[in-house]
Parts: sequence; C-alpha cells; structure tokens
Amino acid sequence: MQTVLLVVHLIIALALIGVVLLQRSEGGALGIGGGGGAGSLFSARGVGNTLTRTTAILAVIFFMTSIGLTLLSGRTGGGSLFNSPATQQNQGQSAPTGSGGSVLPTLPPAGQNQNQQGGGSGGTGQPQVPVSQ
Repeated sequence: MQTVLLVVHLIIALALIGVVLLQRSEGGALGIGGGGGAGSLFSARGVGNTLTRTTAILAVIFFMTSIGLTLLSGRTGGGSLFNSPATQQNQGQSAPTGSGGSVLPTLPPAGQNQNQQGGGSGGTGQPQVPVSQ
C-alpha cells in the first residue's frame, strides 16, 4: 500500500511541477488555443483559470498523499533515521570513544612517539624544525 501511494505521490509531484511551469509569471496564461470569445474555455483567460484550478487540485492531492505517507510510515514502524544509532562503515577504523559518538577520526595523544606513526623524526618524539642555510 505504501509503495502504491508513493508512486502516486511522485506522479502527482511531477504533474504539479509541469502545470506550474506552464503558467505565466504575470498572472496570465500561455494563451494556447488562440481565438475564441471572451468566455471560451481556450481563450487566454480560460486557459489561466484551467491551469489555476488544476494547480490547486494537484496541490490538495499532493498534501493528502503526503499526510497519508506520513501516517502509513508511523504505523509500519519505519521510524526515523535520527533515532537509530550510527553504524560503523569503515571496518579499518576503530570505534569512537567517549560519550560524544563522533564519527571523525581521533588524533593520537600528544605524548605518543611520532616514530610509531611513521613520523621519522629521529626518535626524539618532537617534530624537526627546518634549519635555514
């Protein structure tokens, strides 16, 4: 049921985008159809009224399907992504420590030897300072 409603929702969204793009920005319509009297359906005014009504109807249906999808999602227990804990994606990295739950890599402690990390500083544990010539 949820899949069917989602497909209908997407079709309505595309139709709504198309109808809005057909309208002119200054309140008029495209004026397609040409000719006809002032009260004709395909006069400039008739097309504008038709597009405005179509936009309103599609907008109401779009909101109804949005609410329906929200209600169905709540019943099926899909939940929110924000309520679930983060999973470790890179197996090579260690899990974050502390209560912050950060997914950023952690830096080694300040007193750790740089040679163990591949620093190559001559075994002193301090970074080398360049000497001017």
